[in-house]
Amino acid sequence: MRSFLLGSALALSPALTAFAETPARPATAPAPSPAEIVAASPAADWTAIAPADLLVMDLAADAAGKPRRVVIQLLPPPFSQGWIGNIRTLAAAHWWDGTSINRAQDGYVVQWGDPDGEDKARAKPLPPGMRVVPQSEYEAQPDPKSMERIFARLTDQQIEINLQQVHDAREPTPVIGGGDNYALATWFIDGWPVASKLETIWPTHCYGTVGVGRDMPPDTGSGAELYAVIGHAPRQLDRNIAVIGRVIEGMEHLSTLPRGTGDIGFYRTAAERTPIRAIRIGADVPGLPTYEYLSTTSASFARYADARANRRDPFYIRPAGGVDICNVPVPVRRRQP
Repeated sequence: MRSFLLGSALALSPALTAFAETPARPATAPAPSPAEIVAASPAADWTAIAPADLLVMDLAADAAGKPRRVVIQLLPPPFSQGWIGNIRTLAAAHWWDGTSINRAQDGYVVQWGDPDGEDKARAKPLPPGMRVVPQSEYEAQPDPKSMERIFARLTDQQIEINLQQVHDAREPTPVIGGGDNYALATWFIDGWPVASKLETIWPTHCYGTVGVGRDMPPDTGSGAELYAVIGHAPRQLDRNIAVIGRVIEGMEHLSTLPRGTGDIGFYRTAAERTPIRAIRIGADVPGLPTYEYLSTTSASFARYADARANRRDPFYIRPAGGVDICNVPVPVRRRQP
């Protein structure tokens, strides 16, 4: 609200005049927002994503005739490599061409694959070479020495962010405080949000996460049926279903789809589904831009994570003093020419 000081006929005393003429102290510059920290980060703090580690999904054009492309970054080792191997096989065989998006459940996921996949008589045959992946691969076994370093730093499940510390790219970097309801500790490895309970480590389900649809256990899914999280992070799925990547561009083409009216958001009719024209590995897509992520071992990312946990830019009144792992989305952008 704008305030006004009403004028007075009284003259200012010399003391008040002197006070009024004293130059004002320069205002303190407002603290930068997370977006401003990312924008100011040096090029050296960004890591390129290899095209071979991207999955590119082209949907049918929208109602206005505009193309719709979704770009997914695949997880690096040691996570989910059995399913990712299957996904590479499926993409090389052009298996997804002509399939569709079959489900859009509000606040939860969008799912795609063969719409007839549940009908054994009509299901599309999978290409040869597909692997059956065990449930044990929902988690990975981290390097014990790295885990000792991580948990040695935990004090009352809080981790201090050291803005000056830059680690080797393969060393887990703890930038998020302590654990949550799902894990003893959460942090980032090679740009990915992960969680752990001492003996194992796993990727987390956050907004934009891509995972593998499956039937009832012990089935783990082949990778032919995939989903993307479009709602609040369903962390209860961690270690119960395979995470294989995340959407880094084109999320709006999934999150804004009409919600399905059938059970758990499945579309009732073929006309409601969104056709998939093609899904390819990025190395096989001509003219694909180079994408890069803000290295989670960089000082810029540490400042960014701290700013997400403690908003000090002018809009905010009180810093929160902490942040959920899924509320620190790793910045990804097209590489500047």
